[in-house]
Amino acid sequence: MATSPASIETLEIAKEIEIAASIDIVYETLLEQLGPLLETPDGMPMPMILEPWPGGRWYNNFENHEGRFWGHVQVIEPPGLLEICGPHFMSYPALAHFQYRLTEENGATQFKFRYRVIGQLEAADRESVSRCDFMKRVRDLAERRNSVRRKDR
Repeated sequence: MATSPASIETLEIAKEIEIAASIDIVYETLLEQLGPLLETPDGMPMPMILEPWPGGRWYNNFENHEGRFWGHVQVIEPPGLLEICGPHFMSYPALAHFQYRLTEENGATQFKFRYRVIGQLEAADRESVSRCDFMKRVRDLAERRNSVRRKDR
């Protein structure tokens, strides 16, 4: 039986967005959106568990001890930096690294996202990751939360 070697590919995505909210509000929103309030790109709830400490797991937990492991917290420095490393949603030989970096200037937060993957990437997964609007969702929710908090003062 002849086999051919699988090709190893890389993918790197870097995005940046400004959010009209404090760094604390953006960080809080980011953790919620990576955790219990995560949704698929088409808006379906997909609650995750993110343990926000070094080595903490990022996974979803279904009934009967079923679920999927997505990664470990590699670096966490609240509220400015979160890095996660692991297989992400890929059920094949691949490793992903997520970096979420936040900095605050003049009452707004710069949200920088970097995503890097190495492995046997499937074309459909490459495409879905590239068009994900996760950052925009975090921005919209953080700005809405910021607006509500200002009204409450």
